[in-house]
Formats: sequence, structure tokens, C-alpha cells
Amino acid sequence: MTPGYVEFEFNLPAALLSSLIQILDRLESINLATRSLVNIPDAQGVYQLSLDDALVYIGKTDAEAGLRNRLERHRSKIQHRRGLDPSRVSFKAVRIYVFTAMDLETQRIAHYGGSAKVKWNGSGFGSNDPGRQRDTTTYREDHFDAIFQIDIDRMLDIVLPHADTAANIFAMLKNTLPYVFRYEGRTSRSRQPHPDLENTTVSTVAVSPSTAKRVLEVVVPQLPAGWQATQLPSHIILYKENRAYPQGTVISRSTSQR
Repeated sequence: MTPGYVEFEFNLPAALLSSLIQILDRLESINLATRSLVNIPDAQGVYQLSLDDALVYIGKTDAEAGLRNRLERHRSKIQHRRGLDPSRVSFKAVRIYVFTAMDLETQRIAHYGGSAKVKWNGSGFGSNDPGRQRDTTTYREDHFDAIFQIDIDRMLDIVLPHADTAANIFAMLKNTLPYVFRYEGRTSRSRQPHPDLENTTVSTVAVSPSTAKRVLEVVVPQLPAGWQATQLPSHIILYKENRAYPQGTVISRSTSQR
């Protein structure tokens, strides 16, 4: 030992984790389905979700994809799901002003018992649209979208014009649904709708009740031949194809030339 000298190493990750756990444990959970998210800042921080008071998901976010944005995305994710009432899901969130490079997400998951206990982490819950190349994926039994598949029979808050282009009708449907509805574009990377959709005027008079399933059952048969609407566990797709998907159910097809 050198007189007048000592070495000290402060375990910053452990100290931050300990303080953060204490704050979260004291914090009251709020229903994710409420409109209270408007008061959550779009800032960096950490959050967690509970299902029936059981912790199921742990996340973190930076300032670019802030807390409110991420929680809004999760709130949309739990809508229109079979077997999942959104009122069962609650959240806690903590803004962290001085963020570090530490992996607070992994540390918190480990603290609460790992992915075996925090069931929605690693289940695909936080995923975005998997993209066209993943439509043929077979989900594991414990995948979020396999447990809580989308419900296309839910009533929608949508008012459709009696007649319009298929492209406009599908755009309205896409903007209304809380899950992904993806349809074919001009090219594989184009955001512009396929010419069939832009050039075909359809009637929606027979759309009743106003559900995603009924809209597609009425509109798709009015398209030029070859279109197929398919329900997958997590989303709906509409492409010019005649194809079976491992976990897909055909909603509607167009068969006659116009």
C-alpha cells in the first residue's frame, strides 16, 4: 500500500441498475390503452409492460425513437388481438436525462429472471413489419403473434366512400388498422400502389359490417383477375398471386377479368 494513495473503482452500471429498479418498483402502473401517453415525453429512457400485473416486456429507447413514440407503437400492437383485452396491459416508464452506453435492457431482463420470466422479450412483440421475405415464416408456439393473432372481424371506426379507386380504399383501411396491412406496389420497392389498384374503381356499398375482413371480401373480387388477400398471424397482405402460406388463411380472391 502506497501512503496517501488508494485505488477505487465505482461500479456505475450496478449502481444505476439498482437505483432504476427501486424507482420502477415504486412507480404505479398505468393502463397502456388509456390516452395518458400524451403526457409522456418523446425522450430517451426505459419502460416495461405488464399483463395482468405480471411483467412481460422490458425496453429502452433513445431520443430519436422516444418513450411516447415507442409506447404508442406498443399500444397499437395490442389492439385487435384474439384473446388479448388491451385493458390487461399496463406500463411504467422512466426518462433518463444522462444516458450511458450500458445495456440497461439486458441487465433488467436478467434481474427479473431472464426471458423465461419476461415472456414478451424475444417473442417478436417489439418487431416491425417483417417484410415480404418473411411472410412465409412459421412462428413458434410462444411467439407473440402466434399466441395473440390479429382479429380481422373487429368493427372499425371507418367511413368509406360508396365508390372510389381500390388504391384509395386500401389506403384508408391501412391507416385505420392497428396492425400491418401491406399490398403490392408498382415495383417491389415502390411505395406507389400497383396500377391495378390505382386504375380500378370499386364499390363499397355491400361493406357491412365495417370490418377488415368484410372490406377485403367486397373489394378484392372487383379487382382484375389474380389478386389474393391473405391473413397471417400478425398482418394482412394483398398481392397478385395464387399462393399458400404456412400460417396463412385466404380472405378473398379476384377471378374475373374486368
